[in-house]
Amino acid sequence: MKLTTTGTALALVTASALALSACAANEAGAPAGGGTATALSGSLAGSGASSQGKAQEAWIATFTAAHPGVTIAYDGGGSGAGRTAFAQGGVEYAGSDRAIKTSELDDPTGAFKLAAGTQPFGKCAAGSAVVQLPLYISPIAVGFNIPGVEKLNLDASTLAKVFSGAITSWNDPAIAALNPGAALPALAITPVHRSTNSGTTENFTDYLAQVAPADWTFKPSGDWPSELTGGEGAAETGDVASILSTGAGTIGYLDASRAPGSTASLKVGDQFVAYSPEGAAAVVAGSPLESGRSGVDLAVRLDRTTTDPTHYPLVLISYLIGCETYADPAKGALVKSYFSSMASPEGQELAAKQAGSAPISEDLRAKVTAAINAIS
Repeated sequence: MKLTTTGTALALVTASALALSACAANEAGAPAGGGTATALSGSLAGSGASSQGKAQEAWIATFTAAHPGVTIAYDGGGSGAGRTAFAQGGVEYAGSDRAIKTSELDDPTGAFKLAAGTQPFGKCAAGSAVVQLPLYISPIAVGFNIPGVEKLNLDASTLAKVFSGAITSWNDPAIAALNPGAALPALAITPVHRSTNSGTTENFTDYLAQVAPADWTFKPSGDWPSELTGGEGAAETGDVASILSTGAGTIGYLDASRAPGSTASLKVGDQFVAYSPEGAAAVVAGSPLESGRSGVDLAVRLDRTTTDPTHYPLVLISYLIGCETYADPAKGALVKSYFSSMASPEGQELAAKQAGSAPISEDLRAKVTAAINAIS
């Protein structure tokens, strides 16, 4: 799905664009010593996570309304595709539901299978660090389609067994025990997973591995375990949503902004908790940054083992990835301004309204702002 500044997107966010345009222009913006804002022009290409697709639509429409000389296109083909496109030098920025790993940064040629003679992160100047900013925080919803059932409680162990194929029917005693009184049918379960490399998959499998390690024995990965041959694969977030909307007996994981119909509550501590932006934000706030990274690389090490029912541990952070120093300074100026717009309080509130994400904390914003200020 390619997201551009279409008339539809502009219509969705016209009011927000008016509120944000002055802020974005200033961030674009005024020289360090003061003065008038510099007019921006040019184009940016981005690629990656479909989870942040609705937010990208709103951010792009708002930013280009404030800067008519700028065009931005974001192709939401999946986190893995976005990281690879950025590594290959095909786009100026990427969206990814996980950060590029330190091992991938240390050996990008091998990690991203670049052709001989290709400069890794080709939009970056030689020796540039990679900027990674946690600008889209969202719960991952577990959607389901069970005829006659609108509410569903699941714990991590049962969820792991459903997706691993150990539980195959909706009236299984383990599910029934968590849902007393529910009219669970003798209907086969069809787990829906992402068929392409997906940061949402990596976050989902990381949750299962952390919270139900006895029942989910696979390592967290953006690729669905090849050993699991059941269920149904879907290429992007929207495809998962479509299957859940129409397929009786299905269950799947997807960014909450695209969750259709009914969603499960997950057991946290001794309570069942519905997804919420606030619950997702609480998990991120309680998780540290990863060690061993540069000052512009703000990867978060998510701790999903909380027992606090005000938290929702099945959360994803979708990163915005760029260069600290661009080979083309004009592209650097555009990325710096666009990232600033997304990180601003107004930009975060816009994403919350359009996609149901959680605005970043002021503490995290301070770190993000410092990293953005280093972009050139």
